[in-house]
Amino acid sequence: QVQLVESGGDSVQAGGSLRLSCVVSGSTYSRYPLGWFRQAPGKEREGVAAIASDAATTYADSVKGRFTISKDNAKNILYLQMNSLKPEDTAMYYCATYPGLVIGANNRWLLRPSNFRWWGQGTQVTVSS
Repeated sequence: QVQLVESGGDSVQAGGSLRLSCVVSGSTYSRYPLGWFRQAPGKEREGVAAIASDAATTYADSVKGRFTISKDNAKNILYLQMNSLKPEDTAMYYCATYPGLVIGANNRWLLRPSNFRWWGQGTQVTVSS
């Protein structure tokens, strides 16, 4: 069993920044891929960014150049640095992991929520104009 706990969500104005954190614990392996996903009211959950087993990263087109995903392997913490936030970034943000090895940059497989098994409870990000 794997536990993921997100934090760092807040209400900010457009143009602002936030850093989300996700603490990963339990029966997990440091090379399992990790991802950030979000879900706005009335919309489907979508992939935002992911880090593969070889540390390669993948970003959704909507956040490329503004968001950065990173991982502290020693502390088992996943981060999402979000800059130049827009009102359309408003959503509940979730971290998730998949119990297998997946490699490669720009790997769209890692942005599909249905491919991930363990999920956190989410942290709310609200961006006002």
